[in-house]
Amino acid sequence: MLPLYGKLCDVHGPKRVFAAAIGTFLLGSALCGAARSMDQLIAARALQGLGGGGLMSITMVVIAHLKGPGEKDSGRGANAGGLVAGGAMAIGPWIGGLLADRASWRWIFYVNLPVGVVVLVTFGFVLRLPEQHVRRPLDYLGAGLAAGFSSALLLMTDWGGKRYGWASLEIVGLGFATAVTLGLFLWRQLRAPDPVLPLSLFKVRELQLGFAVQAILGGAMMCAIYYVLIYLQVARGIASSSAGLFLVPLAVAGLLTGPLGVRGWSARTFTLSGTATTALAFALLATTTGPDTSLWLIRAELFLAGAGFGQLVGQLVMLVQDSAPRHQLGVTTTSIRFFQTLGNALGTAVLGTVLARFYAGHGPGGDITGLARLTGTARVAGVQAFVDATQVVFWGGAGLMAVAAVLAWRLPKSGEGEGSSVAGDDLAYVRT
Repeated sequence: MLPLYGKLCDVHGPKRVFAAAIGTFLLGSALCGAARSMDQLIAARALQGLGGGGLMSITMVVIAHLKGPGEKDSGRGANAGGLVAGGAMAIGPWIGGLLADRASWRWIFYVNLPVGVVVLVTFGFVLRLPEQHVRRPLDYLGAGLAAGFSSALLLMTDWGGKRYGWASLEIVGLGFATAVTLGLFLWRQLRAPDPVLPLSLFKVRELQLGFAVQAILGGAMMCAIYYVLIYLQVARGIASSSAGLFLVPLAVAGLLTGPLGVRGWSARTFTLSGTATTALAFALLATTTGPDTSLWLIRAELFLAGAGFGQLVGQLVMLVQDSAPRHQLGVTTTSIRFFQTLGNALGTAVLGTVLARFYAGHGPGGDITGLARLTGTARVAGVQAFVDATQVVFWGGAGLMAVAAVLAWRLPKSGEGEGSSVAGDDLAYVRT
């Protein structure tokens, strides 16, 4: 839904679309909490995801619409919004673990309801945004092909080497489906009268690189959050609610470093600093994480990772919004969220495959699921193999951020990117 939400905002205005997304998300949350079978839970999660895609992206569109073209200090809203999202991503697992340990897993869904109702009522009465009255076709086919491509790719990376062999008919078939749906999606975007993801956006270097860095950042953030929590629970025996507290330093560091982005640094400098800081944090995690590593050292390394993430989360949104044509602000903003979400899922799946394959080749018990049943020396050997596999995953995170740093280096210096054809079209649009 992410690409389609951007187009809906450009056609109908963000306020009406955001209200619909909140309502869909709340309905899906209620049905998730009330689910009586796994099939019901999966179906309700799909409905929740339809609304959640809007919450992740339209918020940033709303913030962008609250300022006029050329308004100074426009980055503060986008930066603050990105920091709130990053902080919530870090604190959310702790809240979820706390609810699961102390109440019931159903409350990780029910907790959305009172918060969402307050947001919906406040949004309706307080926020004033201009309504759009432009009739434009919606590229439903393009959105469907994007969903097909993404789903096939995610299933291939998640199942490959675990549920099915890489040379199996299932994985080869998914690879073929990924290539075909991607090709059809690109073909559709070239021919649709109003495409869901205009390929003209990729003519702007800032947008090309911003989308790429955001996708890598999405995978790296999940690596830092998800696999640190798994390490703490599996290798150190820490309960899920207590393990989640280790993410607080990550969130605090992001909140401290993020506001620096509106104090005179160029986007290129800030993005370079953020990617380099995060790569260093991952390298430290990879070299120091062991069965008996000081937990305070883990906290310090997560603080360093948060400092890097804080420099990037809001800054990348600000970069693409400032580089986007004004009349395509919605689709550009939701596109960067689309690439981040795809990076989240791909990073979790690919690095999870690395973790499982490494443990299967070096640890006792066959796979990680058998680690909990091991005792004595077998248990010690299993934990060591798991820690070694986790180090490989962290090295993967460091490698991802090193690639992101190279991409950030290619961003134009201040003033270089001005006058692009798309930016020129935008100026003509604004004048009209």
